[in-house]
Amino acid sequence: MNWAQRDLFESLHTCEIILKCRQIGITTFFAILLLDNVLWKDNVQAGIIAHTLDDSQSIFQDKLKYAFDNLHPAIRPLFKTKGDSAKELSFAHGSVIRVGTSLRGSTLQFLHISEFGKICAKYPERATEIITGSLQTVHSGQSIYIESTAEGREGAFFDLCQSAKAMKDSGKPLGKLDFKFNFFPWWREPSYLLDEKYEANEYLKEYFAKVELGGIALTHPQKAWYTKKYEILKELTLREFPSTPEEAFQASQEGFWYARQM
Repeated sequence: MNWAQRDLFESLHTCEIILKCRQIGITTFFAILLLDNVLWKDNVQAGIIAHTLDDSQSIFQDKLKYAFDNLHPAIRPLFKTKGDSAKELSFAHGSVIRVGTSLRGSTLQFLHISEFGKICAKYPERATEIITGSLQTVHSGQSIYIESTAEGREGAFFDLCQSAKAMKDSGKPLGKLDFKFNFFPWWREPSYLLDEKYEANEYLKEYFAKVELGGIALTHPQKAWYTKKYEILKELTLREFPSTPEEAFQASQEGFWYARQM
């Protein structure tokens, strides 16, 4: 496991909501976690919701199916498959894991929702269906894991992050159905470095200074890496590679595009 996966694994709560930067293996972590529970426990129902059909197929083939097909030969014969379709693995011991863009009607012990922020922003009707359908199939003692990059300051993902963060800041103990807030910023990822010279414009100089005033010490390679990302993504770098939770939602806020120039 990498640092982000290890953080989650060592403090996993029954309900997790994760605001993150891109490409740190969170979806992979939960795919393997759910598969592990399905393989080693009887009569477990697990599901993964992705924001597009292509993503759901990728999660199934590249993470779940790949991991299962490459189990060590010594233990692979222990697991007899009963069904193996393009979106579901079911086993003789009664457990099943399925992937889709919606899992309404399924009774689940484990549910992972990938890129929920994107679902809320691009497919609001489907987001409502997930909230009223899929989320209601998981009850006390079961587990819900929601993760996403930010997509604006509206919608269920933003609201869940805000309420979970407020509870975390209050120091109140979490109940089984309370969401635990997690934030994984870009500057914690050890591979986000570039050992080159860089030229930061005035905006980036101000940005780096603001981040460091908040107590985050950025190294030269980190600033060089971020500068290269900014050259391509511009203000969307705040959303894709946020330094703070507040910053993550800022990039999609209405009117942000011209705020700096004004």
